[in-house]
Amino acid sequence: MTVVKFALPKGHLGTDTMRMLERAGYQISGQDRTYRPGINDPGIELKILRPQEIPTYVSEGVQDVGISGRDWVAENKADVEVLLDLEYSKVRLVLAVPKTLSMVDNLSDLVQRSAERGEVLRISTEYLNAAKEYLKANPAYRELYGGSDPVVVTPWWRIGENERVVVYLSFGATEAKPPEDADAILEVVDTGTSLQQNGLKVIEEVMRTSALLIANRDSLRDPGKRVKIMDILTLLRGAVDGAKKLHIFANVKRSNLKPLLEQLPALKRPTISELSDPDWCAVNTVIDKERFIEMLPTLRALAQGLVVYEPRQVLPLEEIATGNGGPV
Repeated sequence: MTVVKFALPKGHLGTDTMRMLERAGYQISGQDRTYRPGINDPGIELKILRPQEIPTYVSEGVQDVGISGRDWVAENKADVEVLLDLEYSKVRLVLAVPKTLSMVDNLSDLVQRSAERGEVLRISTEYLNAAKEYLKANPAYRELYGGSDPVVVTPWWRIGENERVVVYLSFGATEAKPPEDADAILEVVDTGTSLQQNGLKVIEEVMRTSALLIANRDSLRDPGKRVKIMDILTLLRGAVDGAKKLHIFANVKRSNLKPLLEQLPALKRPTISELSDPDWCAVNTVIDKERFIEMLPTLRALAQGLVVYEPRQVLPLEEIATGNGGPV
């Protein structure tokens, strides 16, 4: 039997990932005790890795499929197939400086300020590639330094030719680096509370990121592995879509049925069922969760016995079968 190797992230992203997998119908066991947890699908072999590593391992074919952040896929320049935005762990990658730099409102201000003072601009981050590319795309940087690469410093190597701007690899606690060890940081934030507590302010948003389901391109071309990867995609896509929908049941007088259907947005066509009273029928349908409040007055006026629940999954079987829900 062909087995698909599925890399799951550890840490905060891992907690949300486990919730999503459970919503999709998977049962994961032993994740608190081992890096190789069990799963209720013999065609899948799980391994827990750091989210920073997963895009590279998937790109190289060490893992067939994985979940990581959009930020780490971009940072690693990973050649992977993005199958699905899982729409959780939504954070922002931002550039932040000390609040004391009241005259600095953007990266151009920061670059010009350091140049005018004859100082080296120091940036601390885990995202070395993102920092380098973002700097080189900045108009003030291009005007002052052309297409030269900023110096990038890690414990193992030092590359780049522009010694006036230096990017340092951070191993965590990046918010604590300014002002002594860095003039600015490139860091992911959720609420921004940690930045505020450390006396920092956001001056630019570099990227919005969320969890992605990614796959190795060769694995997708393997007939056996592709079937299982499409199963994973189907269940996770169903869980993502299910969180946006509401399944509603209502009893409706036949005289009210037509005006209700004209105003009721349905996933496909609603199901209409006969009741024991021929003057009444039951309506069964799925609507967008965001439309429910808008529809409530109509439902109250035209229906009775309304039952509402959130489905665990809404499976787009036709789309994925034809390739519209994933790679062809």
